[in-house]
Amino acid sequence: MIFELVHDFSDTVAAMPAEHPKYRILCLLEEAVRRDVHFIDRHPTAMFQCTWNTCWWHDSPEAARHYEPPQGGWPNDGAAWEKAGSRIHSLLESWRAEKEVTTPGFYWLRSLRPPAIPLGSPQRAVLRGHEGAVLGVAFSPDGCWIASAAGPAVRVWDAETGQQVAFHLGHDGDVLCVAYSPDGRRIVSGASDMTVRVWDAESGAELLCLHGHEPGARRGQEYGVRSVAFSADGRRIVSGADDMRVLVWDAERGKLLACLSGHGPGGVVSTDRGPVGAVRSVVFSPDGRRVACGAGDDTIRIWDIDQREHRSCFRPYTGRGVNSIAWSADGRYIVAGDTAVRLWDAERGEQLVHFEGHVDEVASVAFSPDGERIVSAGDDRTVRIWDVQSGMQIACLQGHVDKVRTVAWSPDGRRIASGSWDRSVRVWDVKRAQHNASLADHEGSVHSVAFSPDGSRVASGGWDGAVRIWDAQTGRALACFLGHQAAVMSVGYSPDGRRIASGSWDRCVRIWDAENGRLLVELPARAFVQTVTFSPDGRQVLSGAEDKRVVVWDAESGREIACLEGHEAGVDSLAWSADGGWIVSGGGVCLGSSDYSVRVWDAESGRQLACLHGHAEPVRSVAFSADGRHIVSQALDGTLRIWEARSGVCLGSREGIVDTAALAAGPMRFSWRAVCRSVDTAIESSQTDAAAAWFPASYVFQVATHPGGRAWAEAEGNHLYLFVLEGECGGLDRSEPVRRAVADLPLKPVQSVIPTSGIEDRDTWLVGTTGSQERRREHPEPRLRRRVVSDGEEWHSLNGSSGQPKGGLRLTWRRLALQWLVPLGLIAMGGVSCWLWRWGWFVGAPAAAAGVLLLSVHLLVAFRILVLITCPRCGGPAAAIGKESHCRRCGALRSEPDG
Repeated sequence: MIFELVHDFSDTVAAMPAEHPKYRILCLLEEAVRRDVHFIDRHPTAMFQCTWNTCWWHDSPEAARHYEPPQGGWPNDGAAWEKAGSRIHSLLESWRAEKEVTTPGFYWLRSLRPPAIPLGSPQRAVLRGHEGAVLGVAFSPDGCWIASAAGPAVRVWDAETGQQVAFHLGHDGDVLCVAYSPDGRRIVSGASDMTVRVWDAESGAELLCLHGHEPGARRGQEYGVRSVAFSADGRRIVSGADDMRVLVWDAERGKLLACLSGHGPGGVVSTDRGPVGAVRSVVFSPDGRRVACGAGDDTIRIWDIDQREHRSCFRPYTGRGVNSIAWSADGRYIVAGDTAVRLWDAERGEQLVHFEGHVDEVASVAFSPDGERIVSAGDDRTVRIWDVQSGMQIACLQGHVDKVRTVAWSPDGRRIASGSWDRSVRVWDVKRAQHNASLADHEGSVHSVAFSPDGSRVASGGWDGAVRIWDAQTGRALACFLGHQAAVMSVGYSPDGRRIASGSWDRCVRIWDAENGRLLVELPARAFVQTVTFSPDGRQVLSGAEDKRVVVWDAESGREIACLEGHEAGVDSLAWSADGGWIVSGGGVCLGSSDYSVRVWDAESGRQLACLHGHAEPVRSVAFSADGRHIVSQALDGTLRIWEARSGVCLGSREGIVDTAALAAGPMRFSWRAVCRSVDTAIESSQTDAAAAWFPASYVFQVATHPGGRAWAEAEGNHLYLFVLEGECGGLDRSEPVRRAVADLPLKPVQSVIPTSGIEDRDTWLVGTTGSQERRREHPEPRLRRRVVSDGEEWHSLNGSSGQPKGGLRLTWRRLALQWLVPLGLIAMGGVSCWLWRWGWFVGAPAAAAGVLLLSVHLLVAFRILVLITCPRCGGPAAAIGKESHCRRCGALRSEPDG
């Protein structure tokens, strides 16, 4: 339905005269719906929310606080909120009043900051649905369709409405490139499975699967087909791959016509672009007689297809390889992208123009159909348009929140499509490409956000080395703390809210006055600082860095108090327990080594208490529950695990990026939680897990929860989102019981054996949950291995004898002693004591005294035995009766099996 609405909008705007008083508002509404069309398709009830958060900010007077004037100042008629005539924000306010009357208690998320890209920008549409980085994009010859490659699939979109119309799935690896045939009837794709496949563009049927490129498994590297292209007559296909070969195929029969080899080891190659010498880009000349190839050996080679001979070789000598090339329509020029954009004379091999503007590698280039302009996309997240004759930059299109890897022109030259690592395809209107007002934001990626304890401020740190402070009520930028010389990776408030700690890649931790931005203390670290946090009393600061150390600093003097060593790679996350007794840290990657463990430390002695394994990516966030019984850890891949702090047992896992501190605090503290998944962010009830509202932010690095529990901060690229949940309480189904502990959250069962160290007995053992499949694993250090079966657990030592892991009441001999031997011994001792005490008066005083003493020892031992029984859930003292133990701390009942 929403895609039909977009089509109707387009038809109405095309039919309406430009001088109509409502023409401008209708155009703005059409643009607002286009940019969130996929989000609205998933959540139709969020249409009002999307139009409010996009359109209300366009000409509202409140927007003036957030935008900075463009270069050269505002246009003659002023900013959007200064222009005369009807305003769209007034229309949205009337809609909101009507919505509150017709739908009381309606949940929606109101953004406290304007959108990152304002209305009226060149961005026409955002196509979302891919679950991985978009590495290839192409327009159909008639401009009606857009094909994009990401993951193992090729998707086809309606270029007008943005609706996905086809889904081609057949590759056994990630699709790296895609191209249309000149007649638009076929699509060719290349993938990491080293195959080239041809698809019917209309039905999606696979027509050909071309094998010829050599797999790279024997070389120990992951190979792939990096580029494919049709000849102008559609009769041939050329493909370039990581095997350093260029293959030419018959597009009808799939026969291999030529194998062109000549590229070899050369410049330094990025890890995401294949091995040294990989052919990264291939393209036919307009007449179809030549093929140009760009490779990682810093060369551009031109081949004559008919003669099977090498014609010329251009050497840019960039040291980073040639990532993309394109041929002009008249065949006179070749444009190449490496560390810059370069224009070459195709015949003489002479470099004509060097286009400067990108601040990172250029991943993709393309000529406009008329040959007068060039578009380039780079790792600096920008799409830039250049004039061929003058070499000047015409426009810089910003909107992607990660590296832009592919770009293509529409056949009429009016639109540009770009694909990025942020999993989106964006369509740009070339005519509207101009400088707009810029939003006050970080100049690079935002890596960390944190609310002040009173919820009035938000601090953020980013790639630009700045620490910025925002008003949490209005979203307005308040201050910018400058001093770091590199990216700020972590920020955190002190418990009293008066200070802010920031950790940076400039190898230092800085503590700022939160009010005036004055630098209070500078703490020199030995390596890139990844994470910082204050102790619960605010007197100490923790820092984790790439040198594998956790350092405890005095927050006043800057003195290093202690150093916790044990991680095998960098430390990416840290947290204190509420009582300050324990510290938890999460490992990451450093200098080729990785350590994805969660480690628990004694804050006073610095001794490592436990090492928890289970994550498959760097651990980006950790937190203790309020009672210290559980640990929540979040990995870079979006997986979340919950552990028992005492035993180290993993209770389960979840998917999605969350605020680990808020989740660990439990539903009694925060009744709502924000969960960011691959497509959007959901606001869920902590009591019922029901989603109340959604927000169109998916490429999120971190989520922070307002202390009030109804507002959140998220960082997507360089933009900071602040949004609040609007609506009355009571609109959700509350029939389910309230979950009072983080351990009771719906979790996926852990099916793997997890090596860990027990905290109580300081001994290493294996823990896990039972599963339906039998698994056997030997731990490198302990002398135990485990066989997991569906109906129970069996532990076996290496010599075949059975045993149980140490800790609590788990050992068979200890359980036997507590349940049988100790009670029998106590009964016998009590009998002897009573006999001595009774008959001691007749025998003599010494015998009576001995009986009293023995009876006292009996009572003391009995009491001590009861106290020594510990709860296997929280480690607290437990009282045992028969086979049951009752914890005095958490109240848990646990029945032990027979010894």
